[in-house]
Amino acid sequence: MTRTAHALGDRALPRWTHPGAWWVWALGLATAASRTTNPILLALIVAVAGWVVQRRRPDAPWSRSFAVFLRLGLVVIGIRVLFTAVLGTGVGQHVILTLPEVPLPDWMAGVSLGGPVTAEELLLAVYEGMVLATMLACIGAANSLASPARLLASVPAALYEVGVAVVVAMTFAPQLVGDVARVRTARRLRGRSDRGVGAFLGSVMPVLEGALERAVDLAAAMDSRGYGRTGPVSRGVRRSGSALLLLGLVGVCLGVYALLDGGTPGAVGLPLLVVGLAAGLVGMRLAGRRGIRTRYRPDPWALPEWLVSACGVVPAVTLIAVSVLDPLTLVAATAPPAWPSLPVVPAAAILLAALAGIVAPRPPGPGTVRDDAASRRPDLEEVAA
Repeated sequence: MTRTAHALGDRALPRWTHPGAWWVWALGLATAASRTTNPILLALIVAVAGWVVQRRRPDAPWSRSFAVFLRLGLVVIGIRVLFTAVLGTGVGQHVILTLPEVPLPDWMAGVSLGGPVTAEELLLAVYEGMVLATMLACIGAANSLASPARLLASVPAALYEVGVAVVVAMTFAPQLVGDVARVRTARRLRGRSDRGVGAFLGSVMPVLEGALERAVDLAAAMDSRGYGRTGPVSRGVRRSGSALLLLGLVGVCLGVYALLDGGTPGAVGLPLLVVGLAAGLVGMRLAGRRGIRTRYRPDPWALPEWLVSACGVVPAVTLIAVSVLDPLTLVAATAPPAWPSLPVVPAAAILLAALAGIVAPRPPGPGTVRDDAASRRPDLEEVAA
């Protein structure tokens, strides 16, 4: 069996998809969501993310965080609407209700507290809240699909220390969901209620205790594996690598922010991102000489990973192009309120992201007969064939 045939056949065989591919896919959907306030397109992005999570979510405690991010998105929308109703924007003429108005000093001119609440400003608040809620749903999808441990193993040697901190931070939400589910199950088995304020207060200490135990275990594991050891390199190489790496990270952050910000032209964000990536790659190459860490059976980046990444990049590029060429297509009308239309090209690009749930390999499960280690070693299967 050749490597190409194996790569094509891997989509039907259980194996782990590279976590970087899932994050590229999710960030692509988040970028697409940041470019529109059309509620139909935003709901379509959430539906696509949920469908892919349902098909390719592994059987692991950290894979249950998507629903939590959806609830968090609803809270974000509610907070946005509440602040808009209380502070007001003065947009619109269709008054729904009038709140008691608090007089403010002259130096706070332009800011109102209370007063008339219009349908236009509430609708605008809902749409803008949906944008952030959809981006949170995309991040939740990545947390449910990508294994944090495998993501850490894929971090370049130059970013290993930073990667450890980032991965530990990203595992907070999935592990918190798993701890809460575990504590609620234990309370039900003991005949206690798992709902209400009393159940919440009774679950706080076990959840905090589990977090403290994980922190101690992580510190012991890092110490036993010699975390922080570095190889001998010259001072010039070390400083050059650190400077380029820092410049690359700043450029990537600014470029990603510019692409996610709908008000920033694409001609600004894309060059920053390209320059940041180039400087970061050179810096990682130089700074990686200090790393003496080895990897045990790293996850391959094969054809399914390229396809999954493309499924996320296509919607992002499409909506960025549409926002530059015809921005009104992606903006929902609020003054006066009107039923949003469905633009065909952006909708088709978003639906294309759903193919990630088909082209990605099925994750290994408890009933999988095929060995996970062999599934990540195509060379072993090629020799066996």
